[in-house]
Amino acid sequence: MKTITVCLGFNNNLEEAVATYVELFNNVFGNSKILRRSFFGEQEIAVLRQVPEMSEDIMPGVAGDVKTIRFTLNGEEVVAFRGGAYFGKFHESMSLYVSCETQEQIDRLWEVLSEDGEEQHCGWVKDRFGVSWQIVPSFVWEVDQGPDRQKAERMNIALFGMKKIDIAVLRAAMEER
Repeated sequence: MKTITVCLGFNNNLEEAVATYVELFNNVFGNSKILRRSFFGEQEIAVLRQVPEMSEDIMPGVAGDVKTIRFTLNGEEVVAFRGGAYFGKFHESMSLYVSCETQEQIDRLWEVLSEDGEEQHCGWVKDRFGVSWQIVPSFVWEVDQGPDRQKAERMNIALFGMKKIDIAVLRAAMEER
């Protein structure tokens, strides 16, 4: 078992979000699938209703509803759960960073994740479920942390002016003298 696994808490759109992510990442990278689901039991729901801070309007569901889904995105395991109205309030301070080898990968991920979402600068996009993603070429970290500080600065300046990242524009900026 991994020591650290990303865990996403949704209000009421858990299954739709996971299905979207698995299909998209399987189409772009492969090796993405649902591993397991768990479901709320009658007794769990009854006990949850007894928690002092719990009210009917923030309950995560009813007995038989999907409680958790374990899945992989390009082989990386993620867990998502239905937590009720208390959850599903994602923020950009936490994002999923996706390293892409090609412009086609960036374009496809961006197309689906930005649909009914929010395009942001520097390759960031908040999807319609509220989850923030960074869709970035795989070389960005290597250049940014590399020895050629001027090249890194030129790359970052180009990044700051983009929403969806254009690899050709980034490479051109890095090679300017």
